[in-house]
Amino acid sequence: MTDTLTTATTHAARDHARAQAGTVTDGMPTVPASAWPTAPGGRSSAMTWAETVPGGRYTSKVLARGTRLRLRDLDGSACAHLLLFRADATHERLNVADTVKVPWQAYPGAGHPLLSDQGRVLATVVADTSGHHDALCGTTHVAGNTAKYGAGEVHSSSPAGRALFTVAAAKHDLAPRDLPPSLSFFHGVRVAGDGTLTSIGTAGAGAYVDLLTHLPLIVLIANTAHPLDPAPTFATTTLEVTAWRAPTDLDALLDRTDHDPECHRAVLNTEDARGAAEHGTEN
Repeated sequence: MTDTLTTATTHAARDHARAQAGTVTDGMPTVPASAWPTAPGGRSSAMTWAETVPGGRYTSKVLARGTRLRLRDLDGSACAHLLLFRADATHERLNVADTVKVPWQAYPGAGHPLLSDQGRVLATVVADTSGHHDALCGTTHVAGNTAKYGAGEVHSSSPAGRALFTVAAAKHDLAPRDLPPSLSFFHGVRVAGDGTLTSIGTAGAGAYVDLLTHLPLIVLIANTAHPLDPAPTFATTTLEVTAWRAPTDLDALLDRTDHDPECHRAVLNTEDARGAAEHGTEN
């Protein structure tokens, strides 16, 4: 704890604050992101986001179209709960039901489109070394975490995903009522024959997933335990978040001709909306 005598006057408080310059913690973004020491594939100059998010913390960022976002489970027990909002029209947001329904696939992996409630592709999963994700359970809430761990508030030792999302959303003028169900990366769930949802845990340390953005997006991430995490104590570990400009990756994805018909239509919807918005004629 800071000695109150060192901040008892305005001058002392200023000196104390300035002395913190250059301090690096495990829960802060690197600014500029190009200074990140381990840029993927040597992409330092293209980096737009770089930070680590400890277990029980959240982060958010506005990303441009054609950005590649990488989430990495550093120590093997991260769980990245994700929400996406269209940055230029925040009423349009991730729709998990359509994300499962349209590609006829309940288990997200490489090639899986993340769809909005307007039938558009917000992002596509373009790489996945984990294979342990979930589109069925959503995130945790305060009552559930309190019952399981003894607390669930934002500043507790076991904050719930819903509480973390509420704070992250407020930084983008979004209210609790704007928060839809979320996707979870790095903690897998499977559906048994009788409909039971079962945790299959994580893939271990170092696994990562890459998302490629099709529209400018507000990204909200809560790194907290999965609702079905079997661990009796809150043990979520650090998540690494990096992003870089990758317009050629998006061009290559759009040029592919092997999209399923449903996904192809969603891509066309997205490009139509983008073109209309750029010319100021979107309905």
